[in-house]
Amino acid sequence: MDAVSPQPAPELAPVRPVLAEAVELARAALVELGEGEVGAHLGVTFEDESAATHRFDARLPGYRGWQWAVVLAAVPDSDHVTVSELALLPGPDALIAPDWLPWDERIRAGDLTPGGLLPPRVDDVRLVPGYVATGDPVVDDLALEVGLGRKQVLSLEGRLEAAERWRTGEYGPDSEMAKAAPSTCEMCGFYLPLAGSLRVAFGVCGNELAADGHVVYAEYGCGAHSDTELPTGAGSAQFEAYDDGAVEVVALPAPVVVVEEDPASTD
Repeated sequence: MDAVSPQPAPELAPVRPVLAEAVELARAALVELGEGEVGAHLGVTFEDESAATHRFDARLPGYRGWQWAVVLAAVPDSDHVTVSELALLPGPDALIAPDWLPWDERIRAGDLTPGGLLPPRVDDVRLVPGYVATGDPVVDDLALEVGLGRKQVLSLEGRLEAAERWRTGEYGPDSEMAKAAPSTCEMCGFYLPLAGSLRVAFGVCGNELAADGHVVYAEYGCGAHSDTELPTGAGSAQFEAYDDGAVEVVALPAPVVVVEEDPASTD
């Protein structure tokens, strides 16, 4: 039995010979089904004293690694076998569809396009109620001025989630760029710290030639740090300067003229 998929311990019990030997009966049932070519017999497994399942390779387009399962039955002490059930089942290496996700969980970072609408999840723990307008123009204008005019603001969970995502992202301290940088963003003149509690560890890069406009971790860094200095000196002293506009005069040896004698002159 080749390529038989792993089975639980009860299914490893011996199959009655009358059921185990009915391979052609099981194959004939699949051929009669008419769903395509039936491949090699993969084995038979024990169901109970009166039933066993034969498995065949399913050679159907788009069903790589799937198997036909044919359940055969025979009452005790009987040599008459009948077909109980036919099914197409995934094998251990089957190509199957991914688990289903609700539509509101399928969106990933970068999926939002211009003009698209993406409301927050219902009861999103990342958001908490913000300032609610009182109707007093003086109070409400002051609230807007100090940034309290939003209906919802980030909760503690929302800030921590964002901070962890930024810290472990492309502009975090463990990125390849940061590891090769001579200094950190918190010491850079292009570093614009965020407001609020995130100010301690995050800012925005203001260097158009670096991570311009991206939130960067304070301990991130790059080669475009404001204190970066170019190596001093006029170049490597290992090689002489090469001037491709100069003309080099090379003296060539005088050519040697070989005079051949006329054979007629020797007579």
